Amino acid sequence: MLIALDPSSHVPPFEQIRAQVAAAAASGEAPVGTKLPTVRKLAEDLGLAVNTVAKAYRELETAGVVETRGRAGTVVAASGDRSLAEIARAAAAFAQRAKALGLQEAQARTLVETALHEAYGA
Repeated sequence: MLIALDPSSHVPPFEQIRAQVAAAAASGEAPVGTKLPTVRKLAEDLGLAVNTVAKAYRELETAGVVETRGRAGTVVAASGDRSLAEIARAAAAFAQRAKALGLQEAQARTLVETALHEAYGA
Protein backbone atom coordinates (compact mmCIF):
# COMPACT_ATOMS: atom_id res chain seq x y z
CA MET A 1 0.00 0.00 0.00
CA LEU A 2 1.48 3.27 -1.15
CA ILE A 3 0.42 6.52 0.52
CA ALA A 4 0.88 9.62 -1.60
CA LEU A 5 0.05 13.19 -0.71
CA ASP A 6 -1.32 15.80 -3.05
CA PRO A 7 0.35 19.06 -1.96
CA SER A 8 -2.08 21.11 -4.06
CA SER A 9 -5.12 19.60 -2.32
CA HIS A 10 -7.20 21.61 0.11
CA VAL A 11 -7.50 18.42 2.19
CA PRO A 12 -5.08 18.41 5.15
CA PRO A 13 -2.26 15.83 4.97
CA PHE A 14 -3.48 13.87 8.01
CA GLU A 15 -6.89 13.49 6.33
CA GLN A 16 -5.29 12.38 3.05
CA ILE A 17 -3.40 9.67 4.97
CA ARG A 18 -6.50 8.64 6.93
CA ALA A 19 -8.66 8.44 3.81
CA GLN A 20 -6.11 6.44 1.80
CA VAL A 21 -5.54 3.88 4.55
CA ALA A 22 -9.28 3.55 5.20
CA ALA A 23 -9.97 3.10 1.48
CA ALA A 24 -7.21 0.50 1.14
CA ALA A 25 -8.60 -1.43 4.11
CA ALA A 26 -12.18 -1.25 2.80
CA SER A 27 -11.24 -2.31 -0.73
CA GLY A 28 -9.03 -5.19 0.39
CA GLU A 29 -5.92 -3.60 -1.07
CA ALA A 30 -4.64 -3.66 2.52
CA PRO A 31 -6.15 -6.86 3.94
CA VAL A 32 -6.55 -7.59 7.63
CA GLY A 33 -3.15 -7.84 9.29
CA THR A 34 -1.35 -5.59 6.81
CA LYS A 35 1.34 -3.78 8.74
CA LEU A 36 1.48 -0.01 8.31
CA PRO A 37 4.75 1.89 8.41
CA THR A 38 5.68 3.30 11.78
CA VAL A 39 4.53 6.84 12.44
CA ARG A 40 8.10 8.07 12.30
CA LYS A 41 8.91 6.23 9.07
CA LEU A 42 5.80 7.42 7.26
CA ALA A 43 6.33 10.99 8.48
CA GLU A 44 9.90 10.86 7.19
CA ASP A 45 8.86 9.35 3.85
CA LEU A 46 6.17 11.98 3.31
CA GLY A 47 8.14 14.90 4.72
CA LEU A 48 5.59 15.54 7.45
CA ALA A 49 5.68 16.17 11.17
CA VAL A 50 5.35 13.02 13.28
CA ASN A 51 2.25 14.47 14.96
CA THR A 52 0.50 14.78 11.60
CA VAL A 53 0.86 11.07 10.88
CA ALA A 54 0.08 10.20 14.50
CA LYS A 55 -3.21 12.09 14.22
CA ALA A 56 -4.19 10.10 11.13
CA TYR A 57 -3.32 6.81 12.85
CA ARG A 58 -5.31 7.82 15.99
CA GLU A 59 -8.38 8.58 13.89
CA LEU A 60 -8.02 5.28 12.04
CA GLU A 61 -7.73 3.43 15.34
CA THR A 62 -10.75 5.21 16.79
CA ALA A 63 -12.74 4.19 13.71
CA GLY A 64 -11.62 0.57 14.13
CA VAL A 65 -9.79 0.49 10.81
CA VAL A 66 -6.40 -0.22 12.38
CA GLU A 67 -5.11 -1.43 15.70
CA THR A 68 -1.83 -0.71 17.39
CA ARG A 69 -0.07 -3.71 18.87
CA GLY A 70 2.68 -1.99 20.80
CA ARG A 71 6.10 -3.00 19.53
CA ALA A 72 4.44 -5.17 16.86
CA GLY A 73 3.24 -1.99 15.14
CA THR A 74 0.01 -0.81 13.61
CA VAL A 75 -1.97 -3.20 11.43
CA VAL A 76 -5.24 -3.21 9.54
CA ALA A 77 -7.79 -4.47 12.06
CA ALA A 78 -10.11 -7.41 11.65
CA SER A 79 -12.85 -5.00 12.64
CA GLY A 80 -11.90 -2.71 9.74
CA ASP A 81 -15.27 -3.50 8.23
CA ARG A 82 -16.89 -1.89 11.28
CA SER A 83 -16.92 1.51 9.59
CA LEU A 84 -18.64 0.04 6.52
CA ALA A 85 -21.20 -1.69 8.73
CA GLU A 86 -21.89 1.57 10.55
CA ILE A 87 -22.41 3.45 7.29
CA ALA A 88 -24.64 0.66 5.97
CA ARG A 89 -26.81 0.96 9.09
CA ALA A 90 -27.00 4.75 8.65
CA ALA A 91 -27.91 4.36 4.99
CA ALA A 92 -30.65 1.85 5.82
CA ALA A 93 -32.03 4.15 8.52
CA PHE A 94 -32.00 7.07 6.06
CA ALA A 95 -33.81 5.03 3.42
CA GLN A 96 -36.49 3.89 5.86
CA ARG A 97 -36.96 7.43 7.22
CA ALA A 98 -37.16 8.94 3.72
CA LYS A 99 -39.81 6.37 2.76
CA ALA A 100 -41.76 6.98 5.98
CA LEU A 101 -41.76 10.73 5.25
CA GLY A 102 -43.18 10.09 1.81
CA LEU A 103 -40.16 11.01 -0.28
CA GLN A 104 -39.88 9.44 -3.69
CA GLU A 105 -36.81 7.27 -4.27
CA ALA A 106 -35.41 9.79 -6.76
CA GLN A 107 -35.73 12.59 -4.19
CA ALA A 108 -33.94 10.55 -1.54
CA ARG A 109 -31.20 9.61 -4.00
CA THR A 110 -30.72 13.30 -4.93
CA LEU A 111 -30.37 14.22 -1.26
CA VAL A 112 -27.71 11.55 -0.75
CA GLU A 113 -25.84 12.50 -3.92
CA THR A 114 -25.85 16.18 -2.88
CA ALA A 115 -24.56 15.32 0.60
CA LEU A 116 -21.80 13.13 -0.84
CA HIS A 117 -20.83 15.83 -3.32
CA GLU A 118 -20.58 18.37 -0.50
CA ALA A 119 -18.64 16.00 1.78
CA TYR A 120 -16.16 14.81 -0.83
CA GLY A 121 -15.90 18.04 -2.78
CA ALA A 122 -16.33 16.23 -6.08
